[in-house]
Amino acid sequence: MDGALHEVSDAAALSQIRAYIQDRGFAAGDRLPPERQLGPELGLRRSSLRKALELLVAEGVLWRHVGKGTFLAVDQDHIDQDSMSALARKISPADAMRARAAFEPSIAREAALYASAEAIAHLELVAARTRRAATWREYEMLDAEFHRAVAEAAASPTLLTLFDQLNTLRGMVSWGKTKRVGQKPQDTHPSFAEHDAIVAAIAARALEGAEDAMRRHLVSVGARMET
Repeated sequence: MDGALHEVSDAAALSQIRAYIQDRGFAAGDRLPPERQLGPELGLRRSSLRKALELLVAEGVLWRHVGKGTFLAVDQDHIDQDSMSALARKISPADAMRARAAFEPSIAREAALYASAEAIAHLELVAARTRRAATWREYEMLDAEFHRAVAEAAASPTLLTLFDQLNTLRGMVSWGKTKRVGQKPQDTHPSFAEHDAIVAAIAARALEGAEDAMRRHLVSVGARMET
């Protein structure tokens, strides 16, 4: 089973756990499943899961009782930081995609302007790993990693924080089923070429090209969603 588990960024793991808590309707004081169960359910390796849980404990979202487990904090203010959960219950998947389409192309433009050589190399690496995804779950995790890598490449802590907030909110929204064929993305899956176009534009310092490539990609993703 470990072969189906993946290392992801701290932000991606945090987003998955927050969305899991929201989707499963956990209430204050409820105990989360043990790590040995939660990791495979989320597709996270123990190291990624444990670090994300530790961060949520540090934030006050979760608390731990030695020998008993990990629990959702009693103080709901910690769970609904900036009213994220309340907002997620009010918006539609279409609205979430609209927000992404308004925001992420601008981030791609900034990435084309400010990305370091290391950031561009990381984008190329993540895009290549995404093509090799063995399952849809792995693809989705790497896709999230790719979009955050674009935000990181913009070299702005403010934009990255806003991206993480939007991504957390997106993860809390109740989505319909994505149109899928087979056990994993086919080699002709549109997102592969779309990711490559985004990376190529950023590497070429083509500001408008990066912005347009990201916008086209998000429109394409939206068209494949069943909401």
